[in-house]
Amino acid sequence: MKRREFITILGAGLAGAPLAGHAQADRMRRLGVLMSTNQSDPVAQARVAAFRDGLAQLGWNEGRNLAIEWRWSGGDLARTREYAAELVSLAPDVLLSNGTPATAALKQATTTIPIVFAVVNDPVAQGFIANMARPGGNITGFSFLEYSMVGKSLEMLKQIAPKSTHVAVLFNPDTYPYYEIHLKSFEAVAKQLSLDLSAAPARNATEVDNAIAKLGREPGSTLLVTPDPFMLVHRDVVIRAAAKHRVPASYSYRQNVKEGGLTSYGADATDIFFRSASYIDRILKGASPGDLPAQAPVKFEIAINVKTAKALGLDIPTDLLVLADEVIE
Repeated sequence: MKRREFITILGAGLAGAPLAGHAQADRMRRLGVLMSTNQSDPVAQARVAAFRDGLAQLGWNEGRNLAIEWRWSGGDLARTREYAAELVSLAPDVLLSNGTPATAALKQATTTIPIVFAVVNDPVAQGFIANMARPGGNITGFSFLEYSMVGKSLEMLKQIAPKSTHVAVLFNPDTYPYYEIHLKSFEAVAKQLSLDLSAAPARNATEVDNAIAKLGREPGSTLLVTPDPFMLVHRDVVIRAAAKHRVPASYSYRQNVKEGGLTSYGADATDIFFRSASYIDRILKGASPGDLPAQAPVKFEIAINVKTAKALGLDIPTDLLVLADEVIE
């Protein structure tokens, strides 16, 4: 065969064949997502919207080149474990977990499918990863709690309720198993602010109300609500009890303040979900999760509800109002 004829035939063959990279991009990939909230929760809706936006900006569109299996546990631990096993049985290319219980359940269900966690506190202490710089194994992701947040939350609460002498930390031991680490991080800051520190464990709505009612009977008491999946799902119970028993309370999520909570300081969880899309993208393109450094939060937000403060007889300092990302009048 003449060289010119060979080149012509080869060129025609290449023109009719798709490029390998393009085919890989267009091939339908599968993602499993285990959320710790209810699907109708506005907090969840905001997180999902941010995540989808992040995926879209990277060229991933649900239904076109990415099939997503969503599961919503609503804070129920048994359901979380059930859904984790179900998602793993579907053999997706990668998994996204929201919160500690979901991450723990997926970790137990698989050691091979890549997992990206979002809004998890201290993933190293919980044994999800070896270290932040090089996670190892099949898990990496984006943490929520920076321990500097602890001091800021307490300082703000003391500024808003300057006569306070005691702060109780509210958590569910079942859905917030690392509470001892969290409490220890509070001790030094509480001491500096002349605040007695105590734990307020609560596993259901009745126990939440009882714990807050007890604080209401103790003058000078305040409440710090942990970024616990249970407390997020049942935030209406916490907010209602704090108002009823007149206990100044600080939260980790802005939505609590929108719904009547006094104040919040914490990482921007929607930003964490947006950033999580970048690791889903990298893993789908061949990266190993164990080689992707786990990321700390980079955006934080303050919210204050002036109406709630007035109902509690509290004045919000002007310097705090200036710092706030959102003020509810």
